[in-house]
Amino acid sequence: MTVLKSTLLALAGLAAFAAAPAFAQSKIGVVDYGRLMEESPQAKTALEGIRTEFAPKQKELATQQQVLKAKEDKLQKDAATMSADQRARTEKELRDGYRDLERRRQEVQEDFNSRRNEEMSRLQRTLIEEVRSYAKAQGFDLVLADGVLYANTNLDITPAVLANLKSRTTTGAAAPAVPKPAGK
Repeated sequence: MTVLKSTLLALAGLAAFAAAPAFAQSKIGVVDYGRLMEESPQAKTALEGIRTEFAPKQKELATQQQVLKAKEDKLQKDAATMSADQRARTEKELRDGYRDLERRRQEVQEDFNSRRNEEMSRLQRTLIEEVRSYAKAQGFDLVLADGVLYANTNLDITPAVLANLKSRTTTGAAAPAVPKPAGK
């Protein structure tokens, strides 16, 4: 629904620009927001940080799985020599262990998703601010993102915004605005 609203809003904005001669010199840009989310160094750093944060929990789960697998293999190997009580107790321990492993796996996945959503929200605010900053510095009147079905590559400011984002990671400070995109 939001894509439809964005598309309609973009089309209405473009129709207004086309109908009014006063806007004939308006400067319009397009940003591929998905590309910014995928290729910006800030996105890569955020995702890598989350993976690093959850690596110990993933390792614990893998270890627990290996222990259960070893118990299962031992049960299969020794089942013939075990008493019925021993076999039933071991089978129950395995069932309980696998149930606990699955519960812990789900908890870790939920925690991971929650942290990823937090980081992506923070990243989204950073990217929006970077696009706004770039657009203001370059004198754009309108920058479109989601809902654009087609845009001439001359209007695409995504590479310039990505260059700004990349320069931020190397300098650690606000980067100066990059020159205008090709064709301007």
